[in-house]
Amino acid sequence: MTQPRRVTRLVRGMPTSDGAGVRLTRVIGIPELRNLDPFLMLDHFGSEEAADYIAGFPNHPHRGFETVTYMLEGRMRHRDNQGNEGLLVSGSVQWMTAGRGLVHSEMPEQEEGRMSGFQLWINLPAAQKMCAPRYQDIAPERIPDVEPLPGARVRVLAGEYGGVRGPVDAEATSPLYLDIALPAGASLEVPMPAGHTAFAYVFEGRAELAGQTVGTDVMALLSDGDQLSVAAGAAPARLILVAGRPLREPIVQYGPFVMNHPHEIQQAMLDYQAGRFGPV
Repeated sequence: MTQPRRVTRLVRGMPTSDGAGVRLTRVIGIPELRNLDPFLMLDHFGSEEAADYIAGFPNHPHRGFETVTYMLEGRMRHRDNQGNEGLLVSGSVQWMTAGRGLVHSEMPEQEEGRMSGFQLWINLPAAQKMCAPRYQDIAPERIPDVEPLPGARVRVLAGEYGGVRGPVDAEATSPLYLDIALPAGASLEVPMPAGHTAFAYVFEGRAELAGQTVGTDVMALLSDGDQLSVAAGAAPARLILVAGRPLREPIVQYGPFVMNHPHEIQQAMLDYQAGRFGPV
């Protein structure tokens, strides 16, 4: 027997800015929802005004977690202090494991037009927080599309849906990350890993999740279970559906450093100030 998931809570994000003034909506990492084990932060950015994004995210450090950038529209160049460089384009994903530490930048490669997407922070377990940094830069054509019914599309970034697996390799939290687009009136039953923390974020139209209406730019937190009912109403709907295995470990966060104990945060600050983030 299946165990349907249901909506336990709705959260609307908080407008803020980050980097050098990029305007965005933060949904996880706000007073109402500090974290959602293993998820630490979710930002949704989207604007046609260059002034909202052009300053980008100049050099900044990370330690102890993973960042997932999903570009819906636009172009963003990333560089780090270990000599890595890449370009995120519309439909691409970058899954960056910060591990023991790196310093990088993410800067727009456009001066006009729409830029939109998501950045998700996912915690790492204590045993992997000091691992070597790595990138998974995934071009749009590597992300499989499933058409479960006419006019519907499910992009599989991570995990499995419809018999296909996404390209992301992230054993620590075994994530599911789907981009679901439904035409008006369509409905799906989406299998999900039981025991995983899960949420859905609607970013176009309105969706019915387990029979509950969820509006645009609203996150629905989900109960445990192995299946979710997703439907569009009188208009098309689009959402991301994300799940990850919870770590159930202490979380101590200081800005871009996420560890398990306060002394590890102090060490991260000392290492960064001493220039020890970088090649080893």
